[in-house]
Amino acid sequence: MARFFILFVVILVGLFAAELTQPVQRAVVLPWTEGLARLSAGLITLFDSNVAASGKILQSTTNGFAISIEAGCNGIEAAIVLIAAMLAFPAPWTYRLIGILAGLAAVQLLNVVRVISLFYIGQWSMQAFEWAHFYVWQALIMLDVLIVWLIWIRKLPRRPSLPDSPAPPMPAGATQATT
Repeated sequence: MARFFILFVVILVGLFAAELTQPVQRAVVLPWTEGLARLSAGLITLFDSNVAASGKILQSTTNGFAISIEAGCNGIEAAIVLIAAMLAFPAPWTYRLIGILAGLAAVQLLNVVRVISLFYIGQWSMQAFEWAHFYVWQALIMLDVLIVWLIWIRKLPRRPSLPDSPAPPMPAGATQATT
């Protein structure tokens, strides 16, 4: 348990530190966030054509309401927590890779739902938007990470159990009964 915790913290700090660097921001974070805005707008246009995406901004073309997808709302931080947990846990590398890919899909799918729901909640009520944004969705995204990780652990192959340890030596002069 201590090994897992230490590894988890080291990997987590390393990934968060890397995420904050300018090259990673430019090459990964910003394009990812802009892609999230475009994907969200594309899905919204399936039932509401009054939306536009520009960079990381998602905007209603009817009433002008807009949201900007910022750090913490693009799903990258949640993904980092999941990746760190899967890399720190003792498992075969193929299972780690499969778990990370499936987990990223699950986290990002829920994050798209989050962005779209917040886009509409904000048009309805800013008070409800703030509450949903800061409390409900933060908790749901991290709960999603925890559930995905727990499901992944349950799907890991079981380690073979250790063979029964030999019986302790008998004291001198003692006899062993067999049944």
